[in-house]
Amino acid sequence: MQHDSPVAFDVPTQLRRLVQLGVPALTGYSDDDFVSMGQSLSAATQHGLLVVHPSLIPPSALAPLLARDDKPGFVVVDMTDLDEFEPIEGVSIPDEPLYVIGDIDRGEDMLNWSPEEALLEITHRGRRPLTVSEGISWLLQQPKALEPNKCFMTIASRKRKSTGKGLDARTPAIWISNGTGRDGSANRGAPKVGWCWARNRHTWLGFASTTT
Repeated sequence: MQHDSPVAFDVPTQLRRLVQLGVPALTGYSDDDFVSMGQSLSAATQHGLLVVHPSLIPPSALAPLLARDDKPGFVVVDMTDLDEFEPIEGVSIPDEPLYVIGDIDRGEDMLNWSPEEALLEITHRGRRPLTVSEGISWLLQQPKALEPNKCFMTIASRKRKSTGKGLDARTPAIWISNGTGRDGSANRGAPKVGWCWARNRHTWLGFASTTT
Protein backbone atom coordinates (compact mmCIF):
# COMPACT_ATOMS: atom_id res chain seq x y z
CA MET A 1 0.00 0.00 0.00
CA GLN A 2 1.03 3.58 -0.52
CA HIS A 3 0.09 6.97 0.87
CA ASP A 4 -1.09 5.46 4.16
CA SER A 5 -2.92 7.43 6.85
CA PRO A 6 -2.03 10.99 5.83
CA VAL A 7 -4.25 12.50 8.52
CA ALA A 8 -1.83 12.97 11.39
CA PHE A 9 -3.54 15.65 13.46
CA ASP A 10 -6.15 15.40 16.16
CA VAL A 11 -9.91 15.79 16.05
CA PRO A 12 -9.99 19.31 17.60
CA THR A 13 -7.62 20.52 14.87
CA GLN A 14 -9.87 19.01 12.22
CA LEU A 15 -12.95 20.60 13.80
CA ARG A 16 -11.26 23.99 13.61
CA ARG A 17 -10.43 23.34 9.97
CA LEU A 18 -14.09 22.62 9.19
CA VAL A 19 -15.12 25.80 10.98
CA GLN A 20 -12.62 27.77 8.87
CA LEU A 21 -14.12 26.24 5.73
CA GLY A 22 -17.61 27.34 6.74
CA VAL A 23 -19.05 23.88 7.35
CA PRO A 24 -21.18 24.88 10.39
CA ALA A 25 -23.08 27.41 8.27
CA LEU A 26 -24.23 24.55 6.04
CA THR A 27 -25.60 22.64 9.02
CA GLY A 28 -27.56 25.39 10.77
CA TYR A 29 -25.36 25.05 13.87
CA SER A 30 -23.30 27.86 15.30
CA ASP A 31 -19.53 27.41 15.20
CA ASP A 32 -19.44 26.70 18.93
CA ASP A 33 -22.28 24.17 18.78
CA PHE A 34 -20.66 22.44 15.83
CA VAL A 35 -17.35 22.12 17.70
CA SER A 36 -19.18 20.83 20.78
CA MET A 37 -20.87 18.18 18.66
CA GLY A 38 -17.50 16.72 17.73
CA GLN A 39 -15.62 17.13 20.98
CA SER A 40 -16.65 13.74 22.37
CA LEU A 41 -14.81 12.07 19.50
CA SER A 42 -11.49 13.35 20.82
CA ALA A 43 -11.59 10.91 23.71
CA ALA A 44 -12.03 7.97 21.35
CA THR A 45 -9.13 8.70 19.04
CA GLN A 46 -6.27 11.15 18.80
CA HIS A 47 -5.54 10.52 15.15
CA GLY A 48 -8.05 9.64 12.48
CA LEU A 49 -10.14 11.31 9.82
CA LEU A 50 -13.15 13.30 10.97
CA VAL A 51 -16.01 12.53 8.58
CA VAL A 52 -19.10 14.66 7.96
CA HIS A 53 -22.07 12.29 7.74
CA PRO A 54 -24.22 12.79 4.60
CA SER A 55 -27.29 13.22 6.81
CA LEU A 56 -25.65 16.34 8.27
CA ILE A 57 -24.40 17.75 4.97
CA PRO A 58 -25.03 15.90 1.69
CA PRO A 59 -21.97 15.36 -0.50
CA SER A 60 -23.26 17.71 -3.20
CA ALA A 61 -23.15 20.57 -0.68
CA LEU A 62 -19.80 19.53 0.78
CA ALA A 63 -17.98 19.18 -2.55
CA PRO A 64 -17.80 22.93 -3.35
CA LEU A 65 -15.73 23.41 -0.19
CA LEU A 66 -12.94 21.35 -1.74
CA ALA A 67 -10.12 23.42 -3.20
CA ARG A 68 -6.94 22.99 -5.20
CA ASP A 69 -4.77 25.97 -6.20
CA ASP A 70 -7.65 28.28 -5.22
CA LYS A 71 -10.07 26.43 -7.51
CA PRO A 72 -13.24 25.27 -5.69
CA GLY A 73 -14.50 21.74 -6.08
CA PHE A 74 -17.55 20.84 -8.12
CA VAL A 75 -19.86 17.96 -9.00
CA VAL A 76 -20.16 16.96 -12.66
CA VAL A 77 -23.33 18.14 -14.35
CA ASP A 78 -24.54 14.62 -15.10
CA MET A 79 -24.48 13.60 -11.45
CA THR A 80 -27.33 15.68 -10.06
CA ASP A 81 -28.38 12.59 -8.09
CA LEU A 82 -25.11 12.34 -6.12
CA ASP A 83 -26.94 12.57 -2.80
CA GLU A 84 -28.91 9.43 -3.64
CA PHE A 85 -25.77 7.28 -3.50
CA GLU A 86 -25.70 5.15 -0.35
CA PRO A 87 -23.32 2.69 1.33
CA ILE A 88 -23.15 -0.64 -0.46
CA GLU A 89 -24.21 -3.90 1.14
CA GLY A 90 -21.69 -4.92 3.77
CA VAL A 91 -20.61 -1.36 4.54
CA SER A 92 -22.10 0.35 7.56
CA ILE A 93 -21.21 3.81 8.78
CA PRO A 94 -21.89 5.26 12.25
CA ASP A 95 -25.28 6.85 12.69
CA GLU A 96 -23.72 10.04 14.00
CA PRO A 97 -23.42 13.51 12.41
CA LEU A 98 -19.63 13.35 12.79
CA TYR A 99 -17.53 10.21 13.10
CA VAL A 100 -13.91 9.09 12.80
CA ILE A 101 -12.23 6.54 10.55
CA GLY A 102 -8.57 5.60 10.46
CA ASP A 103 -5.72 4.08 8.46
CA ILE A 104 -6.71 5.60 5.13
CA ASP A 105 -5.06 4.40 1.97
CA ARG A 106 -5.47 5.96 -1.48
CA GLY A 107 -5.21 2.58 -3.16
CA GLU A 108 -2.83 3.63 -5.88
CA ASP A 109 -1.39 0.13 -6.04
CA MET A 110 -4.69 -0.74 -7.74
CA LEU A 111 -4.46 1.85 -10.52
CA ASN A 112 -6.04 0.47 -13.69
CA TRP A 113 -8.17 -2.04 -11.79
CA SER A 114 -11.95 -2.08 -12.18
CA PRO A 115 -14.13 -1.20 -9.17
CA GLU A 116 -15.41 -4.77 -9.07
CA GLU A 117 -11.87 -6.15 -8.93
CA ALA A 118 -10.77 -3.59 -6.35
CA LEU A 119 -13.68 -4.30 -4.01
CA LEU A 120 -12.71 -7.97 -3.83
CA GLU A 121 -9.08 -7.09 -3.10
CA ILE A 122 -9.92 -4.43 -0.49
CA THR A 123 -12.19 -6.90 1.31
CA HIS A 124 -9.50 -9.59 1.10
CA ARG A 125 -7.12 -7.19 2.88
CA GLY A 126 -9.56 -6.79 5.76
CA ARG A 127 -10.37 -3.22 4.80
CA ARG A 128 -13.41 -1.45 3.41
CA PRO A 129 -13.72 1.16 0.65
CA LEU A 130 -14.53 4.79 1.39
CA THR A 131 -17.91 6.36 0.73
CA VAL A 132 -18.01 9.53 -1.34
CA SER A 133 -18.68 11.65 1.77
CA GLU A 134 -15.64 10.10 3.43
CA GLY A 135 -13.52 10.84 0.38
CA ILE A 136 -14.63 14.48 0.34
CA SER A 137 -14.08 14.77 4.11
CA TRP A 138 -10.54 13.46 3.64
CA LEU A 139 -9.72 16.05 1.00
CA LEU A 140 -11.18 18.87 3.08
CA GLN A 141 -8.52 18.07 5.67
CA GLN A 142 -5.74 16.96 3.29
CA PRO A 143 -6.18 18.71 -0.09
CA LYS A 144 -2.77 17.49 -1.26
CA ALA A 145 -3.96 13.88 -1.09
CA LEU A 146 -5.46 14.57 -4.52
CA GLU A 147 -2.52 14.50 -6.93
CA PRO A 148 -2.31 14.47 -10.73
CA ASN A 149 -2.59 10.90 -12.01
CA LYS A 150 -3.08 9.63 -8.45
CA CYS A 151 -6.71 10.27 -7.64
CA PHE A 152 -9.27 7.78 -6.35
CA MET A 153 -12.70 6.20 -6.51
CA THR A 154 -15.05 5.91 -3.55
CA ILE A 155 -16.68 2.60 -4.36
CA ALA A 156 -18.52 2.15 -1.05
CA SER A 157 -21.18 4.52 -2.42
CA ARG A 158 -23.62 3.30 -5.04
CA LYS A 159 -27.15 4.23 -6.08
CA ARG A 160 -29.87 1.63 -6.08
CA LYS A 161 -32.03 1.38 -9.18
CA SER A 162 -35.53 2.81 -8.95
CA THR A 163 -36.92 -0.70 -9.36
CA GLY A 164 -35.19 -1.68 -6.13
CA LYS A 165 -33.32 -4.45 -7.93
CA GLY A 166 -29.63 -4.00 -8.56
CA LEU A 167 -27.34 -1.01 -8.61
CA ASP A 168 -26.86 1.92 -10.93
CA ALA A 169 -23.72 1.25 -13.02
CA ARG A 170 -21.96 4.45 -11.90
CA THR A 171 -19.30 4.57 -9.20
CA PRO A 172 -18.35 7.92 -7.61
CA ALA A 173 -14.77 9.12 -7.95
CA ILE A 174 -12.80 12.25 -7.12
CA TRP A 175 -10.12 13.54 -9.44
CA ILE A 176 -8.70 16.72 -10.97
CA SER A 177 -10.58 18.31 -13.85
CA ASN A 178 -8.69 19.04 -17.07
CA GLY A 179 -11.25 21.75 -17.89
CA THR A 180 -12.52 20.16 -21.08
CA GLY A 181 -16.05 19.36 -22.22
CA ARG A 182 -18.89 20.17 -19.88
CA ASP A 183 -16.49 20.82 -16.99
CA GLY A 184 -15.64 24.17 -18.58
CA SER A 185 -12.23 25.81 -18.82
CA ALA A 186 -12.80 27.71 -15.56
CA ASN A 187 -12.69 24.39 -13.72
CA ARG A 188 -9.31 23.33 -15.07
CA GLY A 189 -7.27 22.03 -12.13
CA ALA A 190 -10.25 21.95 -9.74
CA PRO A 191 -11.24 18.96 -7.59
CA LYS A 192 -14.00 17.12 -9.41
CA VAL A 193 -16.60 14.72 -8.01
CA GLY A 194 -17.67 12.55 -10.89
CA TRP A 195 -18.28 8.95 -11.74
CA CYS A 196 -16.94 5.95 -13.64
CA TRP A 197 -18.58 2.78 -14.88
CA ALA A 198 -18.36 -0.01 -12.31
CA ARG A 199 -16.51 -2.35 -14.67
CA ASN A 200 -14.11 0.13 -16.29
CA ARG A 201 -10.42 0.64 -15.54
CA HIS A 202 -8.63 3.97 -15.30
CA THR A 203 -4.88 4.47 -15.08
CA TRP A 204 -5.15 7.53 -12.83
CA LEU A 205 -7.72 6.29 -10.28
CA GLY A 206 -6.96 4.17 -7.26
CA PHE A 207 -9.45 2.96 -4.65
CA ALA A 208 -9.50 4.70 -1.29
CA SER A 209 -10.10 2.48 1.73
CA THR A 210 -10.00 2.35 5.52
CA THR A 211 -9.83 -0.26 8.25
CA THR A 212 -12.90 1.08 10.05
